[in-house]
Amino acid sequence: MEVLLQQMINALSLGGIYAMLALGLAIVFSIVRLINFAHGEIMTFGGYGIFLAMSFGLPPIAALVVGLGASVFMAMAMERTAFRAMRGADVVALLITSFAVSEILKVLFQNGISARPVPISFPASWSGTYHIGQTTFGIIPTVSIIVTFSALAGLTFVLRRTTIGMAMRAAAEDIEMLKLLGIKANRVVAVAFALSGLLAGIAAVIWTAQRGSVDPLMGFFPVLKAFIATVLGGLGSLGGAVLGGFIVGGLEVLLQAFLPDSLAPYRDAMVLASVILLLLLRPDGLLPAANANRS
Repeated sequence: MEVLLQQMINALSLGGIYAMLALGLAIVFSIVRLINFAHGEIMTFGGYGIFLAMSFGLPPIAALVVGLGASVFMAMAMERTAFRAMRGADVVALLITSFAVSEILKVLFQNGISARPVPISFPASWSGTYHIGQTTFGIIPTVSIIVTFSALAGLTFVLRRTTIGMAMRAAAEDIEMLKLLGIKANRVVAVAFALSGLLAGIAAVIWTAQRGSVDPLMGFFPVLKAFIATVLGGLGSLGGAVLGGFIVGGLEVLLQAFLPDSLAPYRDAMVLASVILLLLLRPDGLLPAANANRS
């Protein structure tokens, strides 16, 4: 029972990272129909922001804030320089653009900083544990869960209770109608990218705190899993992205913990097989968006 509880905490922690990244992908896709495969580089840029800030002597908390800001800046820079001019282009052109941005940033990270992982020295107390009864919990996974649910709650408030949030929801339904109402679509899209960058930055903070390092490919695999989660939940569905993230993270952790050693190398294949099975039952995703068929 104790082992199961610990693994549930780990599953929520990892699933929360995937959920935030998937939500960032879904926010952008719901408005501009762009699957941003450069989203992983936004996360990586946040990690390098933390590394550089600590290299210049900033305290850890300040460095984390710098990492968040770096991710938001990168997301907004991508929107302004690469994706704004492509708005309204077909899906293939948008995909090629996002892949190109991703590869360019990887090369810049590899040649401008380091192709190898660079260590980030967080306080030793951050990697400690605490006990509740006979059960041991890690500080970072617990903080990760709290931060994840706080971020998701904050984003829900922004989308449902603020003017810009309601404008983003309207843009997800029909961005052309939004323009006819006199609302600046560029501003709405820029805010959507900024929010996706903020979520990627939070994921970068948690990921680097757990790994203790950052490298040019740090964001690639988490965002790949987040994309799978987005498809599982339903492309363009914000609630589906969150649900898919937690399902993928939960499957990954629980299979890692309870599979016999002989089957452990097939964990990722089993996760993908489970996702395929769910999609066979629900081809549009678990919580498909109302505008899923919008052209």
